[in-house]
Amino acid sequence: MRGSPADRQWSLDATRQIDLIAEHFYCRDKSDLVEHTSQIADNIKRKVEFHQQLRKKLPNLKGKDIRIAMTEWNYWYGPHEFGELGTRYFHKDGLGIARGLHEYFRNSDMIFLANYAQTVNVIGCIKTSKTAAAFETTGLVLKLYRNHFGTIPVEATGDTQPLDVSAAWTDGKDALTVAVVNPTEQRRELTMNLAGAQLTGAGTLWLITNSDPMAHNDPGREDKVVIEEKPVSGISKTLDSPPLSISLYRLDATR
Repeated sequence: MRGSPADRQWSLDATRQIDLIAEHFYCRDKSDLVEHTSQIADNIKRKVEFHQQLRKKLPNLKGKDIRIAMTEWNYWYGPHEFGELGTRYFHKDGLGIARGLHEYFRNSDMIFLANYAQTVNVIGCIKTSKTAAAFETTGLVLKLYRNHFGTIPVEATGDTQPLDVSAAWTDGKDALTVAVVNPTEQRRELTMNLAGAQLTGAGTLWLITNSDPMAHNDPGREDKVVIEEKPVSGISKTLDSPPLSISLYRLDATR
């Protein structure tokens, strides 16, 4: 440590003035689907673990809750199809963003905020032309979770790999939302063992899926990737997870 004694004292006391520490990251393309979709979640986990270790190693952080402000996060690769830095996003990127949201939910004690970069054009989740606009695959995912995923976290335990699972109660705890990301090309099932509540068997499913991991949306053209909504019934323990999909279930429940 260099500088005068006054400078050193300021450095030692700086943590008294810090509320958050800004972090950011971007991910590139990987040929393996599971690896590609896991990058966002892996980077979040790595950032969280680093800050957890800092809390243990640095005496000045003892007893302080200085959390992470993830000021930028996204995929960023490929040709600039929409002008300067205008990156197109594919279905496989949407799957990765969903897995990233799950990791943020699991680490909300360390992550204070997470700002997806960006909103419109460039690397944004919405792309525009002079006459049209379209949700990117990543934008559909953000819209889906914002509108329909619960707000009260529910602990999900057990080995669900390769599925990525997150759950939360709705505000009134009258329904359980369960989001399942299947980054593989095989249909899979998830078996739940729900404690503390009883499912009625009825609910709603919102589904984002496409057989082509490179499917994408462009402004002014018919969307290739969409959010499907349909009622479900007879659900007790088993949830269906189609290939290359994000399934968000809203399951009516009694407590």
